[in-house]
Amino acid sequence: MQSWLSKFIYHKRRRFCASLVRTYREISSASVDELWHKVVDLTDVSWHPLLKSTNVPYGLVPKPGLIFQAVTRFWPIPIQIFVERVNPKQMLTIRVLTIPGIEERVTYQVESTVCGSYLSYSVTLRGWLSPLMWSLSRPYVDRVARALIESVENPALAKKKSLHGSCFDF
Repeated sequence: MQSWLSKFIYHKRRRFCASLVRTYREISSASVDELWHKVVDLTDVSWHPLLKSTNVPYGLVPKPGLIFQAVTRFWPIPIQIFVERVNPKQMLTIRVLTIPGIEERVTYQVESTVCGSYLSYSVTLRGWLSPLMWSLSRPYVDRVARALIESVENPALAKKKSLHGSCFDF
């Protein structure tokens, strides 16, 4: 039991740190181009269950080093998002900077196969607050890949969902 637990919990300079990694993979009938266009459109995050809006200008193509702000759906606090790595039509890696004590890295990967297009969504949380943040955000993170696929395959449904927000939308 202790060796399994030590993989996730380690001491770094006498500080308690935890690392949580989860990857979700969904298949879609949409093309790789359509999926990639939806992933890199940082202005439209209506499909994301945690993000409400961003301050990115329309038409801006994400490049490494881009820093922008997003507002969450439930708490009206702005968060910083940093684009780390972009491989066109393959992979986008961003780092979410919310509060000290949590480091979150999100990676979207798009690939084409004989069966269809695959979208992989990987979330890595590190820091001493990551177990608490994971327990709060896990139900929403579980839905991100499926919601992205549905918004590409049914654009009318995604627009309808984005118009009917929750009572906490400001």
